[in-house]
Amino acid sequence: MSDLPRTVRISEEGPREGFQIATTPVPTADKIALIDALSATGVSRIQVASFVSPKRVPGWADADAVVAGFTPKPGVTYTALWFNPQGLQRALAYKDRLAISGSITVAASEAFSLRNLNRDRAGQIAAQRENVAEHQAAGVPVTRASVQAAFGCNFQGDITPAQAIGAVADAMAIATETGCAIERISLADTMGWANPLQIERVVGEVRSRWPDQKVSLHLHDTRGLGIANALAGLRMGVADFDAAVGGAGGCPFAGHPGAPGNIATEELVMLCEEMGIATGIDIDALIAAGHLAERVLGRTLPSALLRGGSLTAFRAKARAA
Repeated sequence: MSDLPRTVRISEEGPREGFQIATTPVPTADKIALIDALSATGVSRIQVASFVSPKRVPGWADADAVVAGFTPKPGVTYTALWFNPQGLQRALAYKDRLAISGSITVAASEAFSLRNLNRDRAGQIAAQRENVAEHQAAGVPVTRASVQAAFGCNFQGDITPAQAIGAVADAMAIATETGCAIERISLADTMGWANPLQIERVVGEVRSRWPDQKVSLHLHDTRGLGIANALAGLRMGVADFDAAVGGAGGCPFAGHPGAPGNIATEELVMLCEEMGIATGIDIDALIAAGHLAERVLGRTLPSALLRGGSLTAFRAKARAA
């Protein structure tokens, strides 16, 4: 049964995702130029940087300079990513430019958690309790429960819906224990294992267990099913997605170098708009930003729409004929 939303919110993560796995250094000015170009497309939310260790993620050694340098556009929310108290404090230095909120982050795959964070399930739960305490001490609300590897893992294999729900339950239990007002449950297909039926089952079970929570999807196109999975989410009524211009990005700790990353923002926008779901985004401006991303990153991005273009010019030509 289809429950398509009338509008969707797309969080653009191309800058943060793309630059974190860039194989060659990207000048700070080029990163800023891409953020400013994306700001002009109608995207309402952009994740602009990661405040992380430059030893772990060299592509974000200049995070402070990028955040200080882009030009904020009214109506656009800018966010960043961090994983520890040091990163939080760096983000707080830019609270006049960034929307600062926290997340309780767990993984449905213990193998991925060990590989990514060197923590088992119990260790990650303990770490997230500390994470919440640090945010609360800084006066930062924790509003999201996020589950990584919610649909499958390159290190552990298949993830069942029960395992995904168990991870959500871990996060929500921490929220209850610490008094966090969670507004959204985010399900991430971190390594591109999901299929549409799996999306329906997991989203459906999350909705059944936590009916008052909004659900968002962070999908990767590693094996070509990203947009099909987005459609499955839309049919379940999901109205909140992460995406990356051009399909840039991917998890640097997923054990699959060179694979396509996040679903391409412009492809998601086209899917929605062609189905009558409003995004508020100018698809041709977004495609232009995608070509800029290719020049900045120095490689061809996986988005088919960057090759084929939108239907705007063809429709205008047909009307004029």
